[in-house]
Amino acid sequence: MLTQSLAVAILAAAAPALARPDASFWKRTLSSTLNEARTCGIYDAAPTVKAPKVNPWSQITHEDTVAVWDLIHAPESGFNLTEPSKAVATDNYVYFMDTLHTNKTAVLPYIDGEGVQPAKYARVVIFEGAKPEPVSQEYMVGPLPVGPSTKIEKLDYIFNGAKRGEVPYNARYFDGKRSRLSEPLLIKTMEEIADITEALFGGVYYGSGDNRTNIVATTPTPVSLDGTTAFRTVMFRYPGLASYLTPIDFYVILDIPGTDPSKYTLRGIVTNERFFPTVAEFRAAYDAGEIKNEFPQTRDQEWGLVKLNEEMGVRDLEDRLAPQSIEIGGKRYKLDVENQYVEYMGWSFYMAFTRTLGLFFYDIKFKGERVLYELSLQEAAAQYAGYQPKAANTVYHDTYYSIGTYSATLVEGFDCPFGATMLNASYPEGRGTEVHPQAICLFESDSGYPVARHRYGSSNDYGFSNLGTVKGSSLWARHIATIGNYDYMFNFGFNVDGSIEVEVRASGYLQSSPYYKNQSSFGPRIHEGTQGSYHDHVLTFKADFDILDTKNSLQVTDLIVKNQTQPWFPELGTFEQMELEASLMKEEQQFNWAANGQAMYSVVSEKTNKWGEKRGYRIVPGKSNIHLSIKDSPFSKGSSTLLKSNLAVTRVHDNEPYANSWQNIHLSQAPQQEFAKFFDGESVEDEDITVWFNLGMHHFTRSEDVPVTLFSEAVSNIVFAPQNFNDRAQEGDLRNRRWLVAGKEGLEYEDYGNTVGTCRIELEEPATKVLPIITL
Repeated sequence: MLTQSLAVAILAAAAPALARPDASFWKRTLSSTLNEARTCGIYDAAPTVKAPKVNPWSQITHEDTVAVWDLIHAPESGFNLTEPSKAVATDNYVYFMDTLHTNKTAVLPYIDGEGVQPAKYARVVIFEGAKPEPVSQEYMVGPLPVGPSTKIEKLDYIFNGAKRGEVPYNARYFDGKRSRLSEPLLIKTMEEIADITEALFGGVYYGSGDNRTNIVATTPTPVSLDGTTAFRTVMFRYPGLASYLTPIDFYVILDIPGTDPSKYTLRGIVTNERFFPTVAEFRAAYDAGEIKNEFPQTRDQEWGLVKLNEEMGVRDLEDRLAPQSIEIGGKRYKLDVENQYVEYMGWSFYMAFTRTLGLFFYDIKFKGERVLYELSLQEAAAQYAGYQPKAANTVYHDTYYSIGTYSATLVEGFDCPFGATMLNASYPEGRGTEVHPQAICLFESDSGYPVARHRYGSSNDYGFSNLGTVKGSSLWARHIATIGNYDYMFNFGFNVDGSIEVEVRASGYLQSSPYYKNQSSFGPRIHEGTQGSYHDHVLTFKADFDILDTKNSLQVTDLIVKNQTQPWFPELGTFEQMELEASLMKEEQQFNWAANGQAMYSVVSEKTNKWGEKRGYRIVPGKSNIHLSIKDSPFSKGSSTLLKSNLAVTRVHDNEPYANSWQNIHLSQAPQQEFAKFFDGESVEDEDITVWFNLGMHHFTRSEDVPVTLFSEAVSNIVFAPQNFNDRAQEGDLRNRRWLVAGKEGLEYEDYGNTVGTCRIELEEPATKVLPIITL
């Protein structure tokens, strides 16, 4: 592909005139300007800055990963580990390694004073299948780098479940090694009915590695409810790039407790909305003509691909390059790549990345004063609805799949603006480090509206005496995690007015269901044999506010209506009036947004601004601020408490860094991390507090979800805005503004030295810049 160039001219402001120059003059001027203009430096690197301190939240290094791997595999460590690629389910092997969070109590003396830099630790998950009672156990290894003082200890203190960092085998991650134990039973079952499945839907299954197999078997979560036993609900699809859209009305349910396959049994077969406990009963029903394939599924998946569909025709002028958001004046943010530290228009913050949760933000300050200690994703969940085994029992916690490992490959100009700063994401993988180039982008964008404006009316020729308008812009950090069928876009925006926005969007494939004409209450028909299954998306975030310091409160300002009288309106008697009634939350609790938005929630300090008001930040609801609809499902009962309210507030503790455990998905009735236990009556007045909030969507599926759900519609966001944090609005020091004065002599304006210049933009084809994943 050739490099595509786009010439854009931004002409200097002309003197006031009553008429525009004639067209030929305009064209000559434009052509001359373009020929002489310099090239805009949109691909120039961001200016550099040195972070105040070495990043205490950064990932462990590649060298540390190798050293920790060698240490835990050393015979003297006593784990008797097998190389993962050679291991089976009944071996001991390392499942993954990650960076362990750094305790806040250790960080604050360092970043706020002269304290020592906190030690780094690795987080290691070992599947101990060789034990008499096989388990998954988490360990912490440190301090790093590995040396005489390095220890391997059980990582128990961050979990509040009965077994802490230990998870029973039945509830551990359902990896390929576990799947292979139950594969013989699945193959035996499907072989016995291969003639029927071939006749019903043209599909047979003899195992994933058998050339005769022409359908795909997949297992949703959960596979256990409390770890005491396990089951496997197997659904089938036609293979292909869009297989999520071609489900087959056929399910096999297996009971698979423990590691001994001889104890595994067939629970039953489901099709045509009927349950058959045995193969014999299923065959008898088929032979009796009771099993039909009323809405055959298609094997053709071209209709499900995200590429140009020529059959839809051509939109007029769509051959032109679409509008672009470009940093035309050069990058206005500074970056310390080594320490993952950023400064922008008064903002400063550090970034960190983990395989489990992806992107974190720490020590977020505005004009040198801390607003947040931590801002991070905690969980991305979905729960489905339906009257068939897959949809009825499917709950996803995407931390289970390691969200950070699926953050990769942003396409410049489409996923992020041209010229955005592209950053790599890296995480431990086995004895090495996996690097995803271009996984995170930083860019400044036009807000699409002025941050402030007013036109002062007048009877003169212009209709105003003065007009003031201030450019709005934001710095965004973005990554997109494609986790199975869904693409989650995570956006974190830092606005020039001192506000912060957190936004999540969803695209990608529906996990659809076979179409049943009598099941419209679970979703519409979206293709020949496909139903769009209704589901909730709920994403939990953590906002550890430190407004100026760690002594904060959550203030609730209720908008109430009272009957009152006022002596200057004697003829009205008693009438309704709105009033504000402020109070502080006393104890830790979960809560929801007030009806009609008639309450404001602010995190405040006892310190006041110039006017005697408590300085704080308001939590402003945005689009689709939902929580999980279902409250008492057996599949999400205790493991999804964090999803069941809009908001929550708790005291900060080092042993409560995460709202959820990545292995909670199979422990709904005996969670490893029970969010409900966070609420134990502690005071949240003038304390170090965290606000947990949920974003998400009630996904009312539609035919427009084909081929994929659209980012434009599946969106949820929230804003943290200054609430008396300052003495006035934070627009007065922004020079990207105009002040226009109209009078008898004409129009004058002030540009404050921020003149409009001219430059030529040359865009580079982004597809040629995509890089492969690197393994160190």
